[in-house]
Amino acid sequence: MKTSGILMPIFSLKSKYGIGTLGKEAYKFADFLKESGVKIWQMLPLGPTGYGDSPYQCLSSFAGNTYFIDPDFLVRDGYMKKSDLPEKRKDKKIDYGYIYFSRKDMLRKAYNYSFSKISKKVKSFGKNNPDVYDFAVFMALKDKYNGTPWYNFPSDIRLREESALESAKKELVVDINYHLYCQYLFFEQWNALKKYIHSKKIEIMGDLPIYVAPDSSDAWANRSAFQLNAEGQQEYCAAVPPDYFSETGQKWGNPLYDWEAMKQNNFEFVIRRMEFVSKMFDILRLDHFIGYANYYSVQNSAVDAKIGSWRDGPGKPLFDVAHKKLPQIKFVAEDLGIMSDKVLNLMKETGFPCMRVIQFAFSGEDDNMHLPQVISHNTLYYTSTHDNDTSKAFWQTQPEENRKIIGQFIDLDRRQPVNSLIKAVYSSVADYAVIPIADWLGAGFEGKINSPGTSEGNWTATYTGYTSQKLSKKIKQFNKRYNR
Repeated sequence: MKTSGILMPIFSLKSKYGIGTLGKEAYKFADFLKESGVKIWQMLPLGPTGYGDSPYQCLSSFAGNTYFIDPDFLVRDGYMKKSDLPEKRKDKKIDYGYIYFSRKDMLRKAYNYSFSKISKKVKSFGKNNPDVYDFAVFMALKDKYNGTPWYNFPSDIRLREESALESAKKELVVDINYHLYCQYLFFEQWNALKKYIHSKKIEIMGDLPIYVAPDSSDAWANRSAFQLNAEGQQEYCAAVPPDYFSETGQKWGNPLYDWEAMKQNNFEFVIRRMEFVSKMFDILRLDHFIGYANYYSVQNSAVDAKIGSWRDGPGKPLFDVAHKKLPQIKFVAEDLGIMSDKVLNLMKETGFPCMRVIQFAFSGEDDNMHLPQVISHNTLYYTSTHDNDTSKAFWQTQPEENRKIIGQFIDLDRRQPVNSLIKAVYSSVADYAVIPIADWLGAGFEGKINSPGTSEGNWTATYTGYTSQKLSKKIKQFNKRYNR
């Protein structure tokens, strides 16, 4: 059965406090999806971000981003005084510098005001979620050591020597409780929103980033799962070679998994990550699926990703374990990039739905895998993704010869090029048509979410006007016309 989805990050929702939250606007957007006949809300990762603010470089795979805790809901639920609300903002882009300090100040005030009222619930939450507790300890240690990465902690803490760790937990109990409290608030608000979205018969699709951040509680608390030396240092790191997005490749810097070691315990750490994210989302988009077949490794000291080597990933054995232990999970493979035979074989073996992006279709070749005439049913078809230009910006940057090529492959109305691209995606045989909200809104360069290979100005896009009746009616007509 064909269906449709919309990509809308939580942080991009309209907000009077500088960044989208799990508050009223999220509920309004769920209502909008229902009214528009859209069945899937695709989000980006919801984890706590570190340096660079990327949701793909989270401080933990098992924690929530406290920036998304809604201030008004804290007041409504009695966790915070109204006088402690942050100042109202009218920023067109997210100012993470401001958000970092304002949310920290707000949540500390909320903690001082209401922790004692719910301390038993918070502590029980920590006991029932050991990975979240590890994150709380990790963050308390980072606070103590002025934000330094864990691999620069004193050696006894860095290596998690039991006596040193227990001593630190006693010393930092207040800060640990604070971070647990914040996580409790996040998951209380998230679970309520998720329940509401499900009540509208809408599924949530979210990412499982393939890697964890170098400076994360994941790497600190699960060192044996990674290619780290005895001191916790990386000699090699994750990357992708030069491609469509970057001439020098992308040196991500993430620690690489020790797949050989993880085979011995049935990939316990990765399965645990999958299990956690499956409780957050209904559909898991496997970010950088290529890396499960073969991954690209570069020296950690390299300046870029031009020189590296391909190594074997875990392949099908990982997903055999996942299906056995977590049979309820619905996977989607983000299989964009260099498609080796290993990747193609793994796609066939798993049978996961693949991803295609119409912006990549117009090479002039009739067999381009992204063309609407070529793609298969078992596909999530996009006009653009969070890593692409918006469809409007894409069209504006195309020279005339490229526009002619586009017109050869789709029913192109040059007066409405974005509409034409959406129509081509919707009218395809793909089981899933997924359109970023930026494309439905006709946003240009200002609507782009991320520019791969760059470290500044990303993840700041916000949108307005997305709940208008006119837009809802238009999307509903598309869904009805193309039986989605």
